[in-house]
Order: sequence, then C-alpha cells, then structure tokens
Amino acid sequence: MLANKHILLIVGGGVAAFKSLDLLRRLREQGVQVTPVLTKAGAEFVTPLSLSALAASKVYQDLFDLTDEAEMGHIELSRAADLIVVAPATADLMAKMAQGLANDLASTLLLATDKPVLVAPSMNVRMWEHPATQRNLATLKKDGIFVVGPDDGAMACGEFGPGRLAETPDIIAAIDRVLGDGPLKGKHILVTSGPTHEPIDPVRYIANRSSGAQGTAIAQALAALGADVTFVTGPADVPPPAGVRVLPVTTAKQMLDAVLDAPPADAAVFAAAVADWHVANAGDSKIKKDKAGLPRLEFAENPDILATISQLGAGRPALVVGFAAETDDVIANATAKRLRKGCDWIVANDVSPSTGIMGGTENDVTLITDSGAEDWPRMSKYETAKELAQRIAKAIT
Repeated sequence: MLANKHILLIVGGGVAAFKSLDLLRRLREQGVQVTPVLTKAGAEFVTPLSLSALAASKVYQDLFDLTDEAEMGHIELSRAADLIVVAPATADLMAKMAQGLANDLASTLLLATDKPVLVAPSMNVRMWEHPATQRNLATLKKDGIFVVGPDDGAMACGEFGPGRLAETPDIIAAIDRVLGDGPLKGKHILVTSGPTHEPIDPVRYIANRSSGAQGTAIAQALAALGADVTFVTGPADVPPPAGVRVLPVTTAKQMLDAVLDAPPADAAVFAAAVADWHVANAGDSKIKKDKAGLPRLEFAENPDILATISQLGAGRPALVVGFAAETDDVIANATAKRLRKGCDWIVANDVSPSTGIMGGTENDVTLITDSGAEDWPRMSKYETAKELAQRIAKAIT
C-alpha cells in the first residue's frame, strides 16, 4: 500500500537515531522513495553516508547550502513528499515545532510544509514527562501533527519508562494509517487481546501464559489497512499498538463491559485468552497461611464474551472471529467451539508446551469457517496477523 509513496525522513539527534536506518530500509523494501534530512545532532549518531546508501538518495543537512537552494529549495523540499516523518523526534525538535521556530533545515522544512507530519518521540523518561514536553505534545496534536509512541522500556541512560522510540513496525503502521486509503478505511473493528487476571485476594490472581502478542499484531495489521480499531486488552506482556483506541481491563467481567460499551463494530476479533473462571469468594485482604489448612476457593464461570457478541442479534458485527487455543484434538474442538459459540470464524492453534506458541513469537494456525478448515504455515505472529487482516478486509468490504 506504501509503494511509490514519497517520504521525507527527518532524523533527530538522539541515541535512537540508529533505528532510523532500519526504518529507512523497511520503507525502501515496500517501494517507498525516502529523502533523508539529517540534523546536526543526528549526525553525531548516524552518518550521512549510511543514510544515503540505504535511501539511494542525497542526504540534506544544511539550510544554507547554496547549491541545494538553486536546485531544490527548502520550500520545494518541504512539499515534494507525501509525508514528513520525524524519527526520532527529540524534545528539542518537538519544542521547535510547537513554537514555530525555524533555525535549521529540519525545523524550517517542518514550518514550511503543507503535507502531513508524523513524529515518533524519543527521549529520557523525565524529559518526556516534563510539563513543557507534554504542553508541546498537546500543541502539536492540536495542530494536526500525528504521533506514534513513545514506548515504555529500558533506556540507554539506565532509566525505565515511557520515552523509547516506537518499534519500526509500529512506525510503518502509523505511516500506513496517515497515508492510508486501505480497504478497511471507514470500518470499525473491535479486537480483544491478552490474558485476564481474576483476583484470589488483593495480591494473588488466576491467569494464563498469554503474552498478548498475537492480539497486538492483529490490531496493528487491521489499522495498517485503514481500520479504526478499538483494542480491549488485559494485562499483557507486550505494549499496546500505537494509533488505536486502547481500553485496558483486568478481569473478564471488565472486558465484557468494555466490549459492550464500545461503538458498533463492522467486525470483531476475540484474540484474548479469557479466564474461564473467577474466584467467587475472593478475599478483600490477603489470605494468610495458618494451621487451619488450605483456603477453600469457590469458583464461578466467567461471562462468555465470544458467545455474547456472536449471539447479540441487533448490533452484532457482520463478522465475528474467535480464537481456540487447544492442546488436544485441535480441529475437532475448535470446530465444535465455532458452532457452540455462534461465531463466523475460529482461528485454532495448538498451544501445547512443546509448540512454543503460547508466549512465543510465532504461530501455527488453522482457520475454521463454514467452508471447512484451512491450515496456514507456521510464521511470525505479525505475518499471521497480516494474513488474517487481509481475509477480514475481503469479507467485509
């Protein structure tokens, strides 16, 4: 979908600047023309030669290069691309953008452009959380600037928190959404993801090994096709995708409430690994170990989210997709589940410990519909998500 698009990539000065090389390479693989602009600070982390080699294009650095002003003025450069991407967008660059400063090539291009702009912030967590940065961020969003990230995680400075540059697939997905005229544009799709945690007491809970990686990848792939995605997620290991509406929940009951409160959807994908039971007599305070023996836990069934939406009647999405994580008789159990729940499709997989699927980076699924069962090859969860997203697009458009 990005083939033949032209992107002006501004590389700001930060440790994460090296990731711009991977972003550039991935964009070129998709047929994107990339013109790099390297700030003075950015050149402390990556070289013009490396950017030029990957882009197969001249790298622009100096606002007062008279040759460039004669051949390609900064006004023309700022308007020649379909989109300007700033990655990494430092606190300094964001402040210049918010205040309308133009004292170097990058800031001048950003002020002179009439094209959409996407920024991928990257900075120390304290800088990101500083009121000045948050004010600048609010200004940029109000001005119509698109933002992807930042992610949470460990940083080069040794601190942990929000401020990491968004991962390359997330930035590309955001670019897709900004430029997108994909097959799912105008469609609203609901996605659930991650495990649920059912309390035993305030410090203990029942859960499963779901990482949330597959649900996150599905939301990313659907958004990349232009969909407006509502992402209802339990306490997952992986961060939620950028550019989608995120509704965090903890328990199955909270997940059902969030799903029912979401706007009407054209399709719904229930990838969450929802706990089947909750503790009916969960303690309000920590259950102490004593000589009376083991505590007696009373279990009750959780609401069946997939069946509830599949059998909704009025307001039911046109396509409801469930997941079946099985360890035995995968196809038979998943086929029976599709009929029992009333959903249209079931994505079945074998999550036996030997497969490495649950919590891993790959998936090996069978798509079950009323036409039968179709085995897909084992591939990354992101590739699985892209294939599923394409199938959904064909089904509802």
